[in-house]
Amino acid sequence: MTFFAKFCIPFIIGTVSLFAIVLIKYISWLRDLPKSDLKLIIKGIPTHRTLTAIVEVVSESLLHRRIFRVNPLLGYMHMSLAFGWFLLIAVGWIETIAYLGFEWIPLQGHVFFKYFVPLNGITEHKPLFDFVMDFLLLFVLSGVALAWFKRMRSRAMGMKRTTKHTTFDRIALSSLWFIFPIRLLAESITAAIYGGGGFLTGGIGTLLSSMIDVNILTALYEPIWWLYSLALGTFFVAMPFSRYMHIFTEIPLIFLRHYRLKPEDKEKSYDNFEVEACSRCGICIDPCQLQLQLGINDVQSVYFLRDRRYNMLQQKIANNCLMCGRCEQTCPVGINLNTLRLNSRTSMRNIPNEGRYSYLRGLDRSEGEGQVGYFAGCMTLLTPNTMTSMQRIFEAAHEKVWWADKDGGVCCGRPLRLTGETDSAQKMVDYNKALFAKHNITTLVTSCPICLRVLREEYNLEGIEVLHHSEYILRLMRQGRLRVRYSSEQSFTYHDPCELGRGSGIYEEPRAVIEAIGQLLETEHNRKNAFCCGSSVANTAINDGQQLTIAQHVAAELDSTGAKTVVTACPQCKKAIVRGSKLKVMDLSEIVAQNLH
Repeated sequence: MTFFAKFCIPFIIGTVSLFAIVLIKYISWLRDLPKSDLKLIIKGIPTHRTLTAIVEVVSESLLHRRIFRVNPLLGYMHMSLAFGWFLLIAVGWIETIAYLGFEWIPLQGHVFFKYFVPLNGITEHKPLFDFVMDFLLLFVLSGVALAWFKRMRSRAMGMKRTTKHTTFDRIALSSLWFIFPIRLLAESITAAIYGGGGFLTGGIGTLLSSMIDVNILTALYEPIWWLYSLALGTFFVAMPFSRYMHIFTEIPLIFLRHYRLKPEDKEKSYDNFEVEACSRCGICIDPCQLQLQLGINDVQSVYFLRDRRYNMLQQKIANNCLMCGRCEQTCPVGINLNTLRLNSRTSMRNIPNEGRYSYLRGLDRSEGEGQVGYFAGCMTLLTPNTMTSMQRIFEAAHEKVWWADKDGGVCCGRPLRLTGETDSAQKMVDYNKALFAKHNITTLVTSCPICLRVLREEYNLEGIEVLHHSEYILRLMRQGRLRVRYSSEQSFTYHDPCELGRGSGIYEEPRAVIEAIGQLLETEHNRKNAFCCGSSVANTAINDGQQLTIAQHVAAELDSTGAKTVVTACPQCKKAIVRGSKLKVMDLSEIVAQNLH
């Protein structure tokens, strides 16, 4: 049987080009992985991790479950295109087997099967397959229609902003938009001339044959199949250089994640899988407060990843981010956006300088003794009421405390790490680790969520439990070592700090402490959706006035709850919100200290 026609050439060229480029990318990325990452892959393949990765591929790459959670309409659009196209391919292969048995057929024979059926003199039509294939085609076309509508009326689809496309994005997108409408027309004309087709293609074919002379339809027959092949070929050629490369990158990324690979503070080959897995869907744009409250529309994660992928990333893009995690929280691909931005900054700004840290040698300003240590951190030292309140709490609980930096000390290192100077930050980490070991503490408490994250994630403090003061205070209360007064006349609203909530997953402990003292009134945006205060040490681009604008927006929402007092659990957030709020702003430790029984 014949399964080749000249119109197949664009499709064949596009397919060969696509798979050659994707294969080259895969080989180069995997070849450059560190040996430690390669060992993780080898160990992971024969384990349950492979099966769980397959489940996630179906759940996310085909069904797009995460997008459904964020926006059901967008979820359906993506799912209909991805899962629908996959089913068209899979059922199409089964269809060829049903007609021809297990005879080997070249790829174009499967893709253009409806063309080759009459060409090879096959007159028997199988209604079940005609119906199923038409149903799947309609399913995909519904997604295409939503994609067209989204481009024209994005707000109706729940998106205030959509992404700005590159040239290759536009070529690929235009091709994708026309692939399935052209396929519908090609198969309908085939049905009009030769019969067959399901409820969709057969119905349109009958309509066409009743309205258009058969000679005209015959003249259109080959050109329309040429257009279908050209649309497919163009899409495949553009795909590796466009946003649609995510189709072939997200799947291996899922497997690599399950094998426990992840980005680190410094760039490595694995990052390519994360960077190119971004579909530039634009879901990360609307949550960004730089866009929402400052009108900055070109620095969001989607543009950061785009610029990094095409090797045109500039510091003004890399540095202009609060790194608050709101975009990372909504990313349907689960890309480690903050880590990638951090290691981009590291490659641009990391300047090892041993001389700058000579003052650390022999420095020990700590005082007191006890198995519980308190690490205030730079920002807590700038909010002395928090320090005083923690001292009252320790005394009320009869806790002997070693104060690491009561009169000043060495920064935890995270601010430098967030700006990209990871080697300099490590000097501070090494100093503090030695200090903690020297004083033999078993529990380390901090009031700063910024310090908390780096102490937990970067210090590797074996034998030392690291707690935020909200966790520690609640523990004391539940142990009966700390008693507080409750008054229903006291009303509070709580601001979730980014590093404490999204960064460390601590949401309920501060709320439990507040509710033991008075009434808690929640804001509209809370827990994982809470706003950043705007004074993030991660952003080195926006000015003080812009920080104040963000703080005022956040404070306005907190004030609108009707609470008498705003409570937060981060010294940085407290200093920011005080500037914008009309209410009294207090740290969690302050309201506890004021209401000790």
